[in-house]
Amino acid sequence: MNCIIVDDEPLAREGLAGYVRDTDFLRLKASCENPLQLIELLNAEQADLVFLDIHMPKMSGIDFLKVTTRPPLVIIVTAFPDYALDGFRFNVLDYLLKPITFEHFFKAASRAREYQQLVGNNSQPSIQKAAADYFFIKCANRYEKIFFNDILYIEALQNYVSIFTSRGKYIALLLMKTLEENLDSKSFIRVHKSYIVSIDKIESIENNELKIKSYKIPVSRNYREQVMERVVKNKLWLK
Repeated sequence: MNCIIVDDEPLAREGLAGYVRDTDFLRLKASCENPLQLIELLNAEQADLVFLDIHMPKMSGIDFLKVTTRPPLVIIVTAFPDYALDGFRFNVLDYLLKPITFEHFFKAASRAREYQQLVGNNSQPSIQKAAADYFFIKCANRYEKIFFNDILYIEALQNYVSIFTSRGKYIALLLMKTLEENLDSKSFIRVHKSYIVSIDKIESIENNELKIKSYKIPVSRNYREQVMERVVKNKLWLK
């Protein structure tokens, strides 16, 4: 796979270049220090994969994803886990947190190769199908990986959110609006100004309350009709 490294830090570029040289199925076509240079390179070079930093001068990695309609496969490399949801929104393949170990780099690169083999070299990749199925949040001094399929429901707490998963509860400094914008609307639904739930995890609905495992979550009057329409109506069996 032909790849390009984009990072404004020379040491970071050299570190990734070393990992590329040690990976037999990758070929480094070029490296650059900002997305403006990347755009010029993509006009001149055929690239299958881009390792893209977020914080860079002139244009950020997220800005590049916003303005580029058909980029190659993208793996984000950054020291800032707060952008994981943005990465999911723009359908990046994977998300690597600095400092990056070779093990994590190789796993992400292998995933890119597997996806390329799946879609075939003659077709334009649909990056959305390859989007990462997880994101990171910062809990105190830890970075926690959250899988979308593990989420039961989310509760808003002013500027914080509590994410209840099958593995436990996680509290993060994150706006509910940010989560709602980045969650798949086919899998999650707002049931209250303070609650978003996973549709597949709903076990029952009674009056203005729904049940997920041992949790009881309120359904507000403003959202009840929408909840019943999407969750119950098309699946309701009657005599």
